[in-house]
Amino acid sequence: MPIFAVHYTYSEATVPGRDTYRPEHRAWLSGLVEVGTLLSSGPYPDGSGALLLLRADDETALADLLAEDPFAREKLIDAVRAVEWVPVMGAFAV
Repeated sequence: MPIFAVHYTYSEATVPGRDTYRPEHRAWLSGLVEVGTLLSSGPYPDGSGALLLLRADDETALADLLAEDPFAREKLIDAVRAVEWVPVMGAFAV
């Protein structure tokens, strides 16, 4: 199953909403870890966004999955860039 690197971009304007919905967002992410869909995720230290490494059948399935994110539902993500990623070495190499 393909792996996708998903980059979320955040703005200062969404900080209050992200603070409010972070527990729900992290619970959603934890559920994805439990079923093996989410390999890793975390915010960038400067607060500008986050990186998620996800498994999905294809781009359509990925888009459907990302739409379930509470941050997406509440429109707290300014931009999403998703690219298929092929790790050849390290912890995520196939």
